[in-house]
Amino acid sequence: FYVKPANWTPFAPNGFTGISNAAASIFFAYIGFDAVSTAAEETRNPQRNMPIGIIASLIVCTVIYIAVALVLTGMVSWKQFSEVADPLARAFSLRGMNWTAGLISFGAVFATTSVLVVFQIGQPRIFFSMARDGLLPSWAARVHPKYRTPHITTILTGIFVAGFAAVTNIDEVVELCNIGTLFAFVLVAAGVIILRRTDPNRPRPFRTPLVPWVPLLAIFTCAYLMVEQPQKTWKRFVYWLAGGLVFYFLYGFRRSRLNQPGDATRALSADS
Repeated sequence: FYVKPANWTPFAPNGFTGISNAAASIFFAYIGFDAVSTAAEETRNPQRNMPIGIIASLIVCTVIYIAVALVLTGMVSWKQFSEVADPLARAFSLRGMNWTAGLISFGAVFATTSVLVVFQIGQPRIFFSMARDGLLPSWAARVHPKYRTPHITTILTGIFVAGFAAVTNIDEVVELCNIGTLFAFVLVAAGVIILRRTDPNRPRPFRTPLVPWVPLLAIFTCAYLMVEQPQKTWKRFVYWLAGGLVFYFLYGFRRSRLNQPGDATRALSADS
């Protein structure tokens, strides 16, 4: 009853450029589904459940985001969302439903906690896998004797993230996270093409369809969104990437199990 279809005309006032710029900025909202794969070793029947969980979460989130965007822009003109940090609460407030706006703001605080939990699950397990391969010190691959989780990397990740978030601008952190994740997705998509050619007989309970076209589309899309990132974000990304490469060649390159013929197969099997 509060949605006015007239607010959707014109439907894309800033054209494709506006859509692509916005997509590059709000990509952060779609980050996290890939973290599900890091818990594969702790999942029952991961060959079946992992693809279902990742694909289903993407579909559900996409539908919800589209529905919310349509309702918001139908309730209030898109021009009133400029420079607004809480558009959902603002839309209800402008329509006189202040109690609903307050409830939404209150719920957003708790929703943030769930996002933090996802990152705290995924990132420590990435460090765990890297340490098991030899790219990080061996102590990072230790698991808790009772809970069987990578407790050391979990604690260190929490401390680092808390300290980093306390002294940095949230917008700059989001942009850096966006470009880093997009670059990781480019590498993953390229890896699908390479592995399909170099190791075609590997058992694959879930097979990416239409290879190489789907991975190539993913590479093009992610690369395009990377180009849309601000120049200062690119500079920070290059600095972080350079630092990671220096650490890799000085420490991880010679210690990696993948560079040792006898351990390469076992390392791939452990991480697949």
